[in-house]
Amino acid sequence: MDKQTISRDGTPIAYERSGHGPAVILVSGAMSTGATVAPLAGALSDRCTVLAYDRRGRGASGDTAPYEVAREIEDLAALIEAAGGEAALYGVSSGGALALRAAASGLPVRQVAVYEVPFAVDDADARARAEYTGSLTAALADGRRGDAVELFLSLTGLAPQLIQGARRSPMWSEMEAIAPTLAYDDEVMGDGRVPRDLLASVGCPVLALAGGASAQWMRQSAQAVAEAVPDGTYRALADQNHMVEPAVLAPVLAEFLAG
Repeated sequence: MDKQTISRDGTPIAYERSGHGPAVILVSGAMSTGATVAPLAGALSDRCTVLAYDRRGRGASGDTAPYEVAREIEDLAALIEAAGGEAALYGVSSGGALALRAAASGLPVRQVAVYEVPFAVDDADARARAEYTGSLTAALADGRRGDAVELFLSLTGLAPQLIQGARRSPMWSEMEAIAPTLAYDDEVMGDGRVPRDLLASVGCPVLALAGGASAQWMRQSAQAVAEAVPDGTYRALADQNHMVEPAVLAPVLAEFLAG
C-alpha cells in the first residue's frame, strides 16, 4: 500500500490507487486485506479509478480500540474524500455488509455492488451464526487465535481435514495475526439476518451478485438484498463460486458503474 489517509479517530488507513474513470472503493471480507482484491483492481483499472485498501487492523492500516462498526464507516468516509468526494463501493462477503451499512449511513456513495454477503436465509442459518459469535468471542477473549481462525473456516464450510492442513501451512501465522478482526466482521454482520430496515434506507442503486455455482442459499441471500433496497438488481454469474474470478466480475462491475 503506497498511500495513506487518516480516519476520524486518527487511525491511518493504507490504500493503493490505480486507473482512471469513475471512482470505486473495494471492500474486502473477513481474513482479507487490500492485496486480496488487488487482482480485481487490476482488471478494473482501465475503466475505473480504483482504491483498494487494508481495513483497520489488517495489513499496513492501523487499529484503534475499542472497535465499532461506525469507525469502519468513518474509514470509508476518509477514503471517499481521498477519491474526490464521491465514490461507488464494491464489497465482497462481509465487506459487502460494510459497504451497504456505509451507503445507508448517508455517505456520498454513488452506487453499491456486493458479492455474496452471507446473510442467513432461514432460522437454522441464523442459529449457526449465533453459535459462531459466541464461540468466536470466547476464543478471542482467551487469546486462542488459531481456534478463532478454525471457527471461521468451519463456518465457511471448509472440511476439517483441509483446516488441519491449513494449520500446518506457512500462511497460518498470517491468518492468526489478523484473527482479532474476525470479531469486526462478525459485528458488521449484525445478527446475521438480512437487515431489511437498514437496507430500505439505502438511497443509491445496488447490484447484488452471486455465483451460479455457489450454494443456493448464497443466491437467495443476494436476491433478498436486491429486494430489500429501493433500487436493487440481482444477478448470478454463471459457473462462479465464492472465489469469483476477476476477469468475469470486472466487466459486470464496470457496466454497472458506468451506468
